[in-house]
Amino acid sequence: MEIRSGEAGSGIRHIAALGASFASGPGIRPMAVRSAGRSRVNYPSLLAARLGARLTDLTVSGATTATVLDIPQRRLLRRFPPQIRGLPADADLVTVTAGGNDLDYIGSMTRHAIAARLAVSPVTRPASRRLRGSGVPVPTTADVERTADALARIVDEVRRRATAARIVLVDYLPVLGPETKPTPDAPFSPDQIAAFRALAHRIAEAFARAAERTGADLLAVSAEEGHALGSAEPWVTGAHGRPPFHPNAAGMRAVADRLERLLAV
Repeated sequence: MEIRSGEAGSGIRHIAALGASFASGPGIRPMAVRSAGRSRVNYPSLLAARLGARLTDLTVSGATTATVLDIPQRRLLRRFPPQIRGLPADADLVTVTAGGNDLDYIGSMTRHAIAARLAVSPVTRPASRRLRGSGVPVPTTADVERTADALARIVDEVRRRATAARIVLVDYLPVLGPETKPTPDAPFSPDQIAAFRALAHRIAEAFARAAERTGADLLAVSAEEGHALGSAEPWVTGAHGRPPFHPNAAGMRAVADRLERLLAV
């Protein structure tokens, strides 16, 4: 999807966005491409509108680093080619938010939330145990390295295709933070909350490694733990959100705010 607006006062004329649902904004209306889970008010769209820049939004909910780079992605009966193929050569800013699905971050959180609901009845308790499986994923150092390497490959490929582009790795807004306690919106035990927070920190570590390795800019919105579930102003949805555990409209605005400030430096 490409959006055109006025002249870019920042000097940025064409933004391209790559990544998964924390960039595409599933569930945030109005939708631009429903089959991609792509909102018209996700952070790339908000930033483009503020800067008066064109936008090529290639984000697809559920994407992995592999579907950004190499393999097609199927979602809601539609086949999306690898996102990198759509990258315009004249893009002068490229944002990247991917890697969480590589480490089963939100998928595992959603499964555990469903398991918590099923655990209340003896009839559905066996299904609850199956959903929980082996517990919250615990990425190894090798897992984090693979994700960092994949993010670095995305940066390298962007540089090859859009030679003048500034690249910003935008990591993941926190879902669970220091104020998060077990509630219907966060139906996890304290140990599970701690484990999911540790998983989120490993994803942030992969982004930091990729930025250091490539020299790409890093927008570490993962540090915004004061707006996780349980805070006065959460920037993410809870277990009853559609979809659960994703940025809400306020979260997308916050990411766009921080990107705009970064670009002004």
